[in-house]
Amino acid sequence: MNERIKELAKQASKEAFPLGSMAWMEKFAELIIQECATIVDSAFDIDEHSGEVVSYADGTQLKEHFGIES
Repeated sequence: MNERIKELAKQASKEAFPLGSMAWMEKFAELIIQECATIVDSAFDIDEHSGEVVSYADGTQLKEHFGIES
């Protein structure tokens, strides 16, 4: 398992484990989604000539970040 996923699991345990396994799963999922959103948000830019939004993100970046092979 990727080191970042392990870190997110530990963080979820600290924040939600006393509340039960369902709360832990929800917190873990929330942390992963937040991490993905941060990656995607940082992969957008505005083209200075046209003013259009340009995306540099795709699923490959997320897979690489979490150490998942296609």
